[in-house]
Amino acid sequence: MQELEALESIAASMDRFTATVTSLTDAQVAGDTLVPPWTRGHVITHVARAADSLCRLLTWARTGVETPQYASMDARAAEIEAGAGRPVADLVADVRDTVARFEEAVRALPPAAWHREVRMRTGELRTPTTLVPTLLRELEIHHADLDAGYGFCDIPADAARWITDDIVEALARRPDIPALRLEATDTGLAHALGTGGPTVSGPQADLLAWLSGRSPGTGLTASGVDKVPTAPFWI
Repeated sequence: MQELEALESIAASMDRFTATVTSLTDAQVAGDTLVPPWTRGHVITHVARAADSLCRLLTWARTGVETPQYASMDARAAEIEAGAGRPVADLVADVRDTVARFEEAVRALPPAAWHREVRMRTGELRTPTTLVPTLLRELEIHHADLDAGYGFCDIPADAARWITDDIVEALARRPDIPALRLEATDTGLAHALGTGGPTVSGPQADLLAWLSGRSPGTGLTASGVDKVPTAPFWI
């Protein structure tokens, strides 16, 4: 995904995300999500703070000075908790402001910075080329997490494919991942992790919901096994 294409997709995704948040009442912000025990307020705040964390990594890429994505995991959790109870208007403004800062940071990168590796909190090394679209992943998956009318089937097909590809690439770097093949029956997407494992197939949206740990495999089938296995943990 190219820089400008990614920024356009992120802007459109943010508009969809904030439209859903705007439709909520302040009371509904405290409602349940697909990622308990987080409330909707936790998820929305996490998206904003994740964008800030990516800005720090872009600063690292721009300056060459190591800048951690988060000061610590405790600090990350505290920031999310501190912002979870805010009213809808504040949450929407926070997401819009931090995504705007992210776009500014991307556009400020000099040519050399696009080739500089930075380390994400997971230990994964990325250059800005593959780092930038991770905000699209945050917005789309966490939009579905809100459980407020936007599901995995609503994620644009090209974004869902990039996110699926990205998760599979992360899994492929791990030595202990069980063999598995993925096949989307509607888009032609196919991935193989190792050889000899079951083939999990179904619509691309259902594959992404399962692969991201948000679904037990609803809408999917698996060959050679009694039921769809639990998806490997990816992040």
